[in-house]
Amino acid sequence: MKVYKTNQGVLIENNHKFYLTDKEWDSFITDDAIYDNTLSLISKLQPIDNSAALLNGSLLPPVGQQEIWASGVTYYKSREARIEESKDAGGGDFYDRVYNAERPELFFKSTASRAVGHKQDVRIRKDSKWNVPEPELTLVITPNGKIIGYTIGNDMSSRDIEGENPLYLPQAKSYDGAAAIGPCIWLTKEPISMDAKIRIEIVRKGNTVFEGETEVGQMKRKLTDLVHYLYREMSFPFGSLLMTGTGVVPPDSFTLDHGDVVNITVDSIGTLSNTVA
Repeated sequence: MKVYKTNQGVLIENNHKFYLTDKEWDSFITDDAIYDNTLSLISKLQPIDNSAALLNGSLLPPVGQQEIWASGVTYYKSREARIEESKDAGGGDFYDRVYNAERPELFFKSTASRAVGHKQDVRIRKDSKWNVPEPELTLVITPNGKIIGYTIGNDMSSRDIEGENPLYLPQAKSYDGAAAIGPCIWLTKEPISMDAKIRIEIVRKGNTVFEGETEVGQMKRKLTDLVHYLYREMSFPFGSLLMTGTGVVPPDSFTLDHGDVVNITVDSIGTLSNTVA
C-alpha cells in the first residue's frame, strides 16, 4: 500500500485503486497501527478517478513536521569513498573507525521546508565543485520509534567540502534543496526485503552518464539499530525520516551539472526523479 501527500489531501493507493482522505498528514503518519487503520479507512471510502491528475500536478514531499536525519558510512562502498576523498586532510581514519564501530554515524539532514519532492529541483552548492547524489532507502518512523514504512531519499552531497575536513559535513550535506524524498511512502507490515534493489541513473542532455545499483542487504547495520541510536536520547513528537546511507557512489571523476536528471528507484516503492537546478 502506498500513500502520497498532495495539496488535496492524503492519496492512498491499494490494489491499483486510489482513495483520497482529508486527514491531516502529521496525525496520519505518526500512527503505530497505520497499516491496519488505513485499510479500515479506505474500506469506507469510494475509489476516485482523478488520481493521475493528483499525482502529476498536486504531489508534495511526503513530510510534514517530521525531521529528516541521515546515516553515514553504512555501506562498504561509502566507507571507501569517504576515505579516498578525505585522505589529504587526514580524515580517512575516522570513516574506517565508524564503519566498524558499534555506534553509527547519524546527522541532521533537513527540515521539511528545505526538502523537495518528486519532480522538484535539487541543488548543488555554489561554493562546491564536486557534487554527487546519494540514493538511499529512507525509513518512516513514528514518535515511538516504530518503522511503519519506507520512502526514497536523495542525500545530495558536496564531496570536496566534506573531504576538506570531516567537521564540514553539515555544510556539505545540509542546505536548501539538498534533500529529496518521495514520491510516496510504502506502508507495509513486514520489513523490506534485504534483496530489494536500490538503483540510480543520472541523465545529462538525454544520455545516461552514470548508473549503478546495490541491495538493502549490503548495508552493514540493521535498520532497527539505526533507529535505536537515533531515538536513544531524542524525542520526535511528529516522528522522523531517516536516510540509511548509500551503497552506490559515482567515480571520483564525476560531478553533477545543472540540468542533470537524477532517477532513484527502490523495489516496491517506485522512482524518485529530480532535476539539478
